[in-house]
Amino acid sequence: MAMNLAVASDHAGFPLKARVAEELRKLGHEVTDLGTNSTESVDYPDYAKAVAEAVLKGDAERAVLICGSGAGACVAANKFKGIRAATCHDSFSARQCVEDDEVNILCLGARVIGPELAMDVVRDYVGAHFSGAERHRRRLGKIAAFEADFGK
Repeated sequence: MAMNLAVASDHAGFPLKARVAEELRKLGHEVTDLGTNSTESVDYPDYAKAVAEAVLKGDAERAVLICGSGAGACVAANKFKGIRAATCHDSFSARQCVEDDEVNILCLGARVIGPELAMDVVRDYVGAHFSGAERHRRRLGKIAAFEADFGK
């Protein structure tokens, strides 16, 4: 099933972002590239904000966000109410984070993962679907309550 997807990266993730966008298009997805557009140093929170806003506004169903480690961008993206971002460097986690946790932003560390494995991870992420199982809906409800309680 084709989706509208957003991709973004900081300077460290820029080369991998191009490969990810190309792979997603080959799979038949609509891809919006939200930058950066070079290896010139930039701040990853700006790109986390861009993909989070795209997902929250409905311009993208999901997103892929890339920085050097995958950690910083993930932390920044998770500051947005309604965003569930996960850093994954293996196919099992990429699949399960969607199936169980309905993750809507996949974060990758370009300095951590090789490009071929990254393509496998991205394919598994976009190919996965939320299970809708009661236990997973219950757990996501608790997470939503955290966001509401703490004014995120």
